[in-house]
Amino acid sequence: MTKLTLRFFHIVAFYLALTWLASMLLIGNFVVFFLYYLLPIDTGKIFGRKLNSFVFRLFLNGCCHLGLMHLDLHALDKLNVEQGIIIAPNHPSMLDALLILSRIKNTSCLMKASLWNSIFLHSGARLAGYVRNDSTKSMVRRSVKELQSGSNLLIFPEGTRTVQLPINRLKTGIGLISTKAQAPIQTILLLTDSPYLAKHWSIWTPPPFPIYFKAVIGQRFEPTSRTSEIINLLQNYYDRTLDDSLHQPHTAHT
Repeated sequence: MTKLTLRFFHIVAFYLALTWLASMLLIGNFVVFFLYYLLPIDTGKIFGRKLNSFVFRLFLNGCCHLGLMHLDLHALDKLNVEQGIIIAPNHPSMLDALLILSRIKNTSCLMKASLWNSIFLHSGARLAGYVRNDSTKSMVRRSVKELQSGSNLLIFPEGTRTVQLPINRLKTGIGLISTKAQAPIQTILLLTDSPYLAKHWSIWTPPPFPIYFKAVIGQRFEPTSRTSEIINLLQNYYDRTLDDSLHQPHTAHT
């Protein structure tokens, strides 16, 4: 197969995969809309998180089989035994939440209000007990409640996708939540060689294929008594470890 033919195949597969994901999310959100009212809250959270994880993993595995992605995410599996920790990855791509949640099931997610209100995500996020990032007071209260109930909580410390390499200046929210809940912060390094779905990249614009992603379990930080202290520790750690060499994974596996 020539490079031009392979590129054509990848682009067709790319658009089919995105349409497939959108269809799964849209149908799934219609179905779980009713489950939110029928299931007890705790049962709904467990089911919703497992369902989301299954859908995301199904999509990612499909992309790998089509040659669109090469993923090395196995390191994340060990975090499935954890309870009440904050999972804190860097944020190079809009795919990052899918990558994490596809592997770690007992996890709530701090979501932007714009994503929360999406017709593709709203019902599934609500059933799974994800936390909407609207007012700071409400966001912190709900996040602390999730952590104290034994749920893990996915937070992107940058608050948005990375635009200033190696990592943006971190927001204070993660430190405030960790301090109030006295929850440890488990860092994760997401490494990629692709610009796809970085800041300002359109979801429908195909990148070079395959896309490589690798997840590395980073240092764990115990909660401190001051928000500024934990933020400084995290910032220094990410600045030190996210160098150029780490953004070039050599081998990836599905």
